[in-house]
Amino acid sequence: MSENNASGKKSTLEGFGESVGRAEALMAAPTALEGFDAHAAAGADSHAAAGVRGEAPLPRRKFKKYFRETGWRHIVGVVVAVFAIFPLLYVLSASLNPGGTLLTANGLFSNVSIESYVDLFQSETHPYGAWFVNTLMIGLITAAGTVILGALAAYAFSRMRFTGRRFGLTTLLVVQMFPQMLAMVAIFLLMVQISDIFPAIGLNTQIGLIMVYLGGALGVNTYLMYGFFNTIPASIDEAAKIDGAGHARIFFTIILRLVAPILAVVGLLSFIGTSSEFVIASIILIDPEKQTLAVGLYKFISDEFSKNWSLFAAGAVLAAILPVALFLALQRYIVGGLTAGSVK
Repeated sequence: MSENNASGKKSTLEGFGESVGRAEALMAAPTALEGFDAHAAAGADSHAAAGVRGEAPLPRRKFKKYFRETGWRHIVGVVVAVFAIFPLLYVLSASLNPGGTLLTANGLFSNVSIESYVDLFQSETHPYGAWFVNTLMIGLITAAGTVILGALAAYAFSRMRFTGRRFGLTTLLVVQMFPQMLAMVAIFLLMVQISDIFPAIGLNTQIGLIMVYLGGALGVNTYLMYGFFNTIPASIDEAAKIDGAGHARIFFTIILRLVAPILAVVGLLSFIGTSSEFVIASIILIDPEKQTLAVGLYKFISDEFSKNWSLFAAGAVLAAILPVALFLALQRYIVGGLTAGSVK
């Protein structure tokens, strides 16, 4: 009996030992497999690296194929860049040349001096400082007035339905086909007649010039803003009307914030246009102290025997600072403002 119990215990212990061995083998199997996988991967990487080292380098594109695909674009870009940058460098070089003639300015930056910039503000017959202030004032007032009047007209054409709306839009478009030069004589005679009745806004007044600019720029800017206003959903207006808002409140508190890009574009274009305008300003403004930069700078080169191109170039460089600064400040609005209004 005791022998049978001893043999049973022995078989039980042997079975338990075999089970423990199997469990240890199973627990050690993943580690062994991981080592095998890592070894296999390392071997594959080494073989791949050896294969890459042994391969020949990829052939380079032929010059004809490169030039046909992308090379010609680089050449065109360089030519356009030189074409655009060279006049700027030439004007800057001429402004720093104390000679005062274009012949001495042919050698770029051969002579460098700031005498021309100093002489601009010391001449009594050519008050450059007054011209700069006049241009700044007229340009900013005209830009602000153009934005306000154009936005009001564009809102009316976009949101309201009235008799003559389509005819008015067509008239605005047709009027822009005729250049402002055609109305030069009529504008002069009109300003002369206004001077006899109300001299404050007549000939030789800056307010009169601003009013002429506002009337001339209203058409094209209204049509440009009209296209942008149409991109604003009318449901916004309807929701505001349900809350009791009228047209004035909708326009000033809601719409103007949504059309900020086109307002910036119109204001910038208006400022640049009025700052560089010459014909109308030279007709209306007579006194040198009231003239703008475009009219005043012409005096430096208008006299046949006393042309000073160095002063003219220096004045042009200083006059370009403000428009460039405004352009850089508002450039993020320009693309969106010009393209959004073109989508119907």
